[in-house]
Amino acid sequence: MREILKHGTLSVGFIGLAECLKALIGKHHGESKEAQNLGLEIIGYMRKRMDEASQQYHLNFTLLATPAEGLSGRFVRIDAKKFGVIEGVTDREYYTNSFHIPVYFPISAWDKIKLEAPYHALTNAGHITYVELDGDPLQNLDAFEQIIRCMKEEGIGYGSVNHPVDRDPKCGYTGIIGDECPCCGRREDDGNEAFERIRRITGYLVGSVENFNNAKRAEEADRVKHGIESEREAI
Repeated sequence: MREILKHGTLSVGFIGLAECLKALIGKHHGESKEAQNLGLEIIGYMRKRMDEASQQYHLNFTLLATPAEGLSGRFVRIDAKKFGVIEGVTDREYYTNSFHIPVYFPISAWDKIKLEAPYHALTNAGHITYVELDGDPLQNLDAFEQIIRCMKEEGIGYGSVNHPVDRDPKCGYTGIIGDECPCCGRREDDGNEAFERIRRITGYLVGSVENFNNAKRAEEADRVKHGIESEREAI
């Protein structure tokens, strides 16, 4: 059995760094430099313990930045029942994924990338940083390229650019669709066939969030778009 384990990894995952920081010092790492430094110290210590276990047992102990699809909602319910509703900690239906800046916090794409990037080097079992755009990247390829280059320059190991992708199954139009298809003009609230709306939830591209749990649906609803104006010229 030991020889089999040597071929795999033994990972410890974590969620809710943002809520942890709010509980400890009243701000998360998107809000203050002090919180960012403390966050890096906490995750750095966790990585140190994994490395020590690897050396001691000669097995692949690693640290995983996880969305914990089920636990993100379950844990916050348990904690709210035990400790009460705490602003910025247990007042939502979910804990924030791994080391991410909270999805509801207004922040530019550049600042989010720069704040989350240092955690990638510490989480050797897996990690992701994403930015959420409000339009079609094909309409602004220069902005899209700048985001990707920023991820590369800052050391993002796995990056994602989320953006809405809609499709009208009647006429075949693909793009951003509001209440009315910009191609054929039909509306789905008139009893027509529904538009297909592809969204990214914890790494999965889905046409509907109905099959995900309440925590992940709440998280998707809370997401703000990340602007592309900060420390750089507006595009």
